[in-house]
Amino acid sequence: MRKMGCIADDFTGASDAASFLRSQGMKTVLYNEIPEGMLDEDCDAVVIALKTRTAPVQEAVEQSMQALDWLKAQGAPQLYVKYCSTFDSTKEGNIGPILDAALEKWDLPYTVLCPSLPVNGRTVRDGSLYVFGVPLHETHMKNHPLTPMWDADISVLMREQSKYPCVRISAEELRAGRALVLEKLEAVRADSGHFYVIPDYYEDIHGEWIYSCFGMLPLLSGGSGLLGNHYLHTESSEEEEVQSEEAAGKSLLLAGSCSKATLEQIEKYKQTGNPTRRIDPWKLMNGEETAESIWRELEGKDGVLFYSSDKAENVRENQKEGKERVAEILEQTMAALARLAVRDGYTQVIVAGGETSGAVTKGLGYGSYLIGESIAPGVPVMTPMEDRKIRLVLKSGNFGQPEFFERAVEMTSTGKRGR
Repeated sequence: MRKMGCIADDFTGASDAASFLRSQGMKTVLYNEIPEGMLDEDCDAVVIALKTRTAPVQEAVEQSMQALDWLKAQGAPQLYVKYCSTFDSTKEGNIGPILDAALEKWDLPYTVLCPSLPVNGRTVRDGSLYVFGVPLHETHMKNHPLTPMWDADISVLMREQSKYPCVRISAEELRAGRALVLEKLEAVRADSGHFYVIPDYYEDIHGEWIYSCFGMLPLLSGGSGLLGNHYLHTESSEEEEVQSEEAAGKSLLLAGSCSKATLEQIEKYKQTGNPTRRIDPWKLMNGEETAESIWRELEGKDGVLFYSSDKAENVRENQKEGKERVAEILEQTMAALARLAVRDGYTQVIVAGGETSGAVTKGLGYGSYLIGESIAPGVPVMTPMEDRKIRLVLKSGNFGQPEFFERAVEMTSTGKRGR
C-alpha cells in the first residue's frame, strides 16, 4: 500500500471514499471487513468498511483501532478516518471516541474534522455544517431514523462525544498559509494537549488550502471531499488495472434509505415505467410475506426496484414495533433478495442506503472490491474480486441525481447505455 489507508463507518461511506481516491489516479481496493493476514493486492490505497456508525461506543472504538492497526501494519504512510458528510452521529455517537483513541494511541497532538463535500452541498463555515446552505439541524435530516441531526455546530457535537476541545480555522487563515496556521495551533497545543481543528470548507479551493496546511499529518478525518485533494501530495500510479464497468445480465435495484434524494429517485424511476415493488415491514414481521415470496412475484424481470423507503412520518409509525427490529428485518430481506438475484444469474446489484448496503454486501459474502468509475460523486461501480462478472453500486441515501437509478443501470449493463 503506497499512499493511504482509510476506515469508514459503513459500506457506502467506504465506497464513497474509495471513489474519490480512485479519481486521484490511485489503484484502490475496498475490503468489507478487516482482512485476515497480509495485504495480497498491489495497490495505492486501501479502504476498510466497518459498521460502526450506530454500534455501541466501545465496540466501535475497538473495531476502528483494530482496522487502523492493520492498515499501519501493511505500511500505510497515512491514515484517514472517514465519516458521513452530515457528521450524522447522536450525542452518544462514535466519531469523537474513535478519534480520541487514535490521537491517544499514537500520541498525536491533533487532527482535522473536515466533513465537507461541496459537490454534494455539504459545507462548513465558522465551524457549522450546512446542507445546501441550510444548517444541518434545520434540514430534513433532523428526522433521520437512526441518527437524528440535532445541531449544526461541529464543536457542540464533539463536546458530547470527545474529551478534547475544537479550534476553528477560517478561510482567511487558510489562505494566509501553513506557517500562520501552524503558529496558531502551536499556541493551542501548549494549552490543550490533544485537540481538533475545524477548517472552513465551503468552496472547492478551500480543500486545496486545507491539504496544503494539513495534508502531511499522519492522521486525517472527514468526509470524502478532502480526499479529492490528495493529488496535491501524490503521484498517480504508472499502471492501473482497467476494469470495465459493464457486465452482461440483468439488474436488481434495492432501496432502504428514507432520504429525500432517494425518495425522489424512486419516484423518477417509477415515472419512467420501470418495475417496482414496495416492501412492507409489517407484512414481513407478521409472516404474511418473506423475501422468497416477494422474489417470486417479480422473478426474472430486469431492472426491478424493491424499496422499503418511506416518508419520515410513516417510518416513525412503523418503528412503534421498535426501530431496531424494523431495521433488522428490512435489512435481512434486502440481503436475501440480493442473494436470490445473484443465484438466478443477475449480475448488477444497485443499492441505496448505508445500512441496506452493508446488509447486502454481508449477505452476498464478498470481501474485497476493485473500484471503478463513478455513477455520481462518491458512488463508484465496484467489482468483487471473488466474482469479477458481478457489478455492485452502493450509495449513501442522500447521494446521486434524480435519475440515479436509470444511470446506474445504463452504466453497469452491457448494451443499455443510452437506452
